[in-house]
Amino acid sequence: MTDILDELEWRDVIAQTTDADALRKALAEGPITVYAGFDPTAPSIHMGNLATLLILTRFQRAGHRPIALVGGATGLIGDPSGRSTERSLNSSDVVADWVSRIRGQVERFLSFDDGPTSATVVSNLEWTGKMSAIDFLRDVGKHFPVNRMLARESVAARLGGEGLSYTEFSYQILQSNDYLELYRRHGCTLQLGGSDQWGNITAGVDLIRRVEGAHVHGLTGKLITKADGTKFGKTAGGAIWLDPALTSPYAFYQYWLNADDRDVVRFLKVFTFRSQEEIAELEKAVAERPAARAAQRTLAEDVTTMVHGEAELARVIAASRALFGQGSLEELDARTLESALAEVPKATVSALGLPYVDLLAESGLVDSKSAARRAVKEGGAYLNNVKITDEEYVPSQDDLLHGRFLVLRRGKRTVGGVEVA
Repeated sequence: MTDILDELEWRDVIAQTTDADALRKALAEGPITVYAGFDPTAPSIHMGNLATLLILTRFQRAGHRPIALVGGATGLIGDPSGRSTERSLNSSDVVADWVSRIRGQVERFLSFDDGPTSATVVSNLEWTGKMSAIDFLRDVGKHFPVNRMLARESVAARLGGEGLSYTEFSYQILQSNDYLELYRRHGCTLQLGGSDQWGNITAGVDLIRRVEGAHVHGLTGKLITKADGTKFGKTAGGAIWLDPALTSPYAFYQYWLNADDRDVVRFLKVFTFRSQEEIAELEKAVAERPAARAAQRTLAEDVTTMVHGEAELARVIAASRALFGQGSLEELDARTLESALAEVPKATVSALGLPYVDLLAESGLVDSKSAARRAVKEGGAYLNNVKITDEEYVPSQDDLLHGRFLVLRRGKRTVGGVEVA
């Protein structure tokens, strides 16, 4: 087995551990069972969840047994950690559907080979759903001093604002009971989570000590931030999801490709399985040849392949090249082209008939029709990668890609689109 803590430290992903020396000793003595939880508060996991999932995957690759818990029970409640307001509760049918979707996403990252490190995926509804309110209060709740719960940061922050319902207040007890159940059922002795989960994780460690007299461990990953101050995993259009229906593979790829030079090496450490030597070389490339963006391309290709597969990566790279005149737009399938045009300025028209210069202005690629005419005169206006030289040109049905789209370009790098709807 490799020393997983050393790897996580050089990747700079560890925020806190309950007892680093004791955990290192336990890991050295043989395989341990480690779990991370993913609540279905949306129909997909997002990039923050992926950071935790990849830590779990690294533990498996280092020779340990992973458990991914999908919160069929806790997803009905909602974790108050990191939130200033109460969550809206979703119906049991919605949560069950999201559990199924997220379970499928999580399973793609783990190995189920029936060997000693084979992964397990569970839902906490399996044991929580069978527990009566009396059992919950007598067998679990009695081990949680209220004064200690009130002192936890996630609770204290809410009490100083809009308050906290008993429903969300009980979340910490439910998550702690999950750790206890996984300890009893699977011998699990390490829980992973994001840095906002520290209070919940340490509560579970304490519960197992009180009930079973056992010493178990907790580890949290660092909150990922961006150098420009914007929130990681967010765009103007919202969160970056793993579900291609929520974030298209093209948009997903572009997010990583556009990583800031100040962020890209850190993202390579967190989100790829590149070695220390490979990342050092890419870091050198960022410093010496930043315009080549070799690190960003490696990051975008690795993460897109990991999440969406090699075939989807090939499609998005082809689309990226084709939009900028380096490939055939006609060879792109309709879904990929639509996804690509969703990420650039685009006009929607009910029918053809407008001159090209009007469409160029409508799309927002130029400020006015006179600017569009000037672009044509200067030889920098393109329709479907074909240079337009006639200021009066009116696109026809034959110009439409997949019967719906026109790709506009001004110069080498400014791309837009038109959709006939």
